[in-house]
Amino acid sequence: MKTTIFKIDGMNCDGCADSIQSFLEKESGVRMASVSFADRQARVLFDPQAVEEDHLVDVIQGRRFRVLSREPADESAR
Repeated sequence: MKTTIFKIDGMNCDGCADSIQSFLEKESGVRMASVSFADRQARVLFDPQAVEEDHLVDVIQGRRFRVLSREPADESAR
């Protein structure tokens, strides 16, 4: 499993965050998605053998949002 944090532009409200979270959670290989409007980011736990990170970017950007950056989550901070 891998966790990546995606910085997202274009969210205007919590409803946008909820929509992105719903789209991500429907993808095969995604174990968990947590999207924050306040932080303008999505934290996604996924199986890289089942879904590519680039595909997750496409899922987000296909819904009129823009991924500004992505980085591995610091798992030691949990």
